[in-house]
Parts: sequence; structure tokens; C-alpha cells
Amino acid sequence: MKAASADLTTRIAMGSLVVGVAVLALKAYAAWATGSIALFSDALESVVNVVTAVVALVAVRLAARPADASLPYGYYKAEYFSAVVIGIFIAVAALVIVYEAYRGFIMPRGFDADPVGLSVSILASVINGVWAYWLIRVGRQQRSPSLEADGKHLATDVVSTGAVLLGVLLAVATGYTQLDAILAAFVAVTILWSGWQLIRQSVIGLMDVAVDPKTLNTIREIISANADGAIEAHDIRTRQAGKMMFVDFHLVVPGEMSVADAHAICDRIEAKLREKVDHAQVTIHVEPEEKAKHSGIVVL
Repeated sequence: MKAASADLTTRIAMGSLVVGVAVLALKAYAAWATGSIALFSDALESVVNVVTAVVALVAVRLAARPADASLPYGYYKAEYFSAVVIGIFIAVAALVIVYEAYRGFIMPRGFDADPVGLSVSILASVINGVWAYWLIRVGRQQRSPSLEADGKHLATDVVSTGAVLLGVLLAVATGYTQLDAILAAFVAVTILWSGWQLIRQSVIGLMDVAVDPKTLNTIREIISANADGAIEAHDIRTRQAGKMMFVDFHLVVPGEMSVADAHAICDRIEAKLREKVDHAQVTIHVEPEEKAKHSGIVVL
């Protein structure tokens, strides 16, 4: 199951690279055909999309590697690092666009509203929109921060491209050519915001954030329902690392209980947690009854 999931994630990441290159070619043609700074900035953002697709592909392949002696908890956090790299590339692209927009505003130059060029740009946006939806959907299903981050960035790209195309048409209709540069600056602001969101979410993941309250409640219910024979479970801790979820807690058992019986309770709890919670890694510390805190999950 895990191997199939990793293969799917890798295929999607490779698909992102192919789509990114195709969209870049379409947008580059649109920018060349029209001479629009705004469409040039849109094409430059697609260069970032290609780079981020490469980064995401490397990250998901690395994250799929099994744990080893040097990284006994696995390579899952590689995807968070990739999302940070993606955010940095987005920020660099935004700065380049701001520079071009400034030059275009100070020294406005005309452009040609070439119908073919504009149509090609629309086609590129449609492709991006469909692929963004698919990336976000699969990224959430597979708990892949890299794929979901890539999809959200593409969704932002679709919105900004739509605004650029509308603005280019308005610039042609009004004859106000500086609007082209203003639109390029708008693209820079939108992708800067997108990059900031990616970096913020990745840093949260790298800080070992706990699972959401709903999932934590599910974990507590599973432990309570499958801890017959124990006294209580306390100090439950969780953390998320890519698609993996780590759960550890203390399980208090009667002092006279044998090691084998205590181990059987642990096995039962672990099996149910792995069955109900995807990609769960469970660690249980068994304690005698004098260690009971009379808090957490009281079984008896």
C-alpha cells in the first residue's frame, strides 16, 4: 500500500514537470506575440513553476525512501524543505517581475493584443487550472505537502493570469499602456503572498506540529476502546511529519500483570491505530500502577 502511494505521488510529481514545461512554452509564446510586460511576468512565473516541479519531484522521491540507520524516523520531512525552497524561488521571481514592472511604468512601451497570443495564454491557464485541482486533491489524499503546495501555487497562477488577461484587454480598450506594468506588479504581489503562505506552512510542519483536534479525539477514542486490562493512558503526544503521523503515550497497567499480557494490550492498541489512522507510527511506554496520574484516558 505504501509503495503504491509513493509511486502515485512520484507519477503526479513527474506529471507536474511535464505540464509546467508545456505551459511555460505556451505563455512564452503569448508574451513574445504580444510584447506585454504583464504576460512576460506571467511567463516568468511559469519558469518558477517548472523549477518547483523539479524540486517537488526530488522531494517526493526522497520522502518515499525507507528509514535507515542515519535517519531512523524516515525521510518524510524532505517535502517540507522542498516547500520552503519553492517559496524562496517564488519570492525571487516576484522581485524580478517588480523590476520589470517598474521599468515598464517609467518607460511605457506599446504592445500588440495579438488574438492568437491571448488565446494561447487562455489555453495555458485552463491547463494550469485543471492540473492545480488534481494536485491539491491528490496532495491531500496522500498527505504530500509538496504536491499540495505546488497545486495551491498553480491555482494562484490561474487567478493572476485571468486578471492579467482582463487588464491587457482594458489597456487596449483605454489606450492606457502603463496599465500593463501595473498588472505585472499585481502578479508580483500575488505570487509573493503565495510564497509566504508556502514558507509559513512548511515551517509549521518542520516544528513538529500536533495533529488537528478531530484526529486527536479519534486517537483517544481508539486507545480507550482497545485498552481493556490497562488502568489508564496519559501524556498522549502527536506530531506530523509529511504523510507520517507519530503517536506516543504512557500506558499504566496493574503491577502484577505479566510483560506478555501488557505487550498484548499494546499490540492491540497499535493495530487499531494503524488500521484507523493512515501512516501512524505508535510508541507506547508501559508503566506500573503506582505511576498512574488519574488523568488522560482512564480505562478502569
